[in-house]
Amino acid sequence: MSEEQLKGWNHLPDLPIKTSPFFSWPPDPVAIAKWVWHSWFLITEKLIILGIAFACYLWFQPSLETTQTFAAGWIVQMYLRNLVLTLVIAGSLHLWFYSFAAQGQKLKYDPRPLMVKGKQFTLGGQIRDNMFWTLGTGVLIWTAFEVILFWALANGHMRLISFEASPVWFVAIFFLIPIWESFYFYLIHRALHIPFLYKHVHSLHHRNINVGPWSGMSMHPVEQMIFLGSVFVHLIIGAHPVHILFHLQYHFLTAITTHTGFQGLLISDKNRLALGTFHHQMHHRYFECNYGSLEIPWDKWFGSFHDGTVAANARMQERRKRMTGQ
Repeated sequence: MSEEQLKGWNHLPDLPIKTSPFFSWPPDPVAIAKWVWHSWFLITEKLIILGIAFACYLWFQPSLETTQTFAAGWIVQMYLRNLVLTLVIAGSLHLWFYSFAAQGQKLKYDPRPLMVKGKQFTLGGQIRDNMFWTLGTGVLIWTAFEVILFWALANGHMRLISFEASPVWFVAIFFLIPIWESFYFYLIHRALHIPFLYKHVHSLHHRNINVGPWSGMSMHPVEQMIFLGSVFVHLIIGAHPVHILFHLQYHFLTAITTHTGFQGLLISDKNRLALGTFHHQMHHRYFECNYGSLEIPWDKWFGSFHDGTVAANARMQERRKRMTGQ
């Protein structure tokens, strides 16, 4: 690592980190098209989760006729589906990157191992603590929100959007969900750093200074409800069942994948699937930067963006001094 790079990191992506070109002026259609292409195709988190959502809708989702009435059978079916998805995805990533160390330190941002012990963790260790909150309350809240929305859709309390009636809007919603997530996530995340909310709610997630797959949804139940609450926008704009599935799976499962601590999955020494984001990894280490994601440049607009460079690090430290008055 050269002196021009940040110290204390094992791996750095291409720097400086760039936000999406959607809000650049003058508009650059080519840059926008490239951003959309690389974020969705050919093998990406978004496309994989979209495939999972359609598979769940076709084979593992109760019909709207069934969800018209609350009943233990279909609710438990959805809960078990979400539990299995979480165990398979978070468990597989943890096994690959940490238990088997299949790619060693290659593409790993933080050189340190996950914490085995720590008094700050509910069950005494980082992984056990993360699994407890992810599986214990996270999957339950995820399922509860699905239950509410499928019941509402089945009973006419929200508009049903079908491909046959509105093909353009049906497809557009999938592309708009990540943009809505970026808009929503910055606002709620910034609010969670208000001292009272940070102390009583968000600090649980920030026990993870160095993150792993189980860290993504390891949150206080209040934060899990706020975080996943973005899905209720469908009460206003409407949805098809597969939109609801994709929206919550996108929120929940990308929280897992983006917290892997590795930039991507190496197969034959090539990064075949982009995963962990250095942008958010820096937030876990430095706290007072990068509250949002890269789709909407909120952090740039409000002066909290860290692009991974030494100059940005100096600006962050200066900003921290102004905030603390030291």
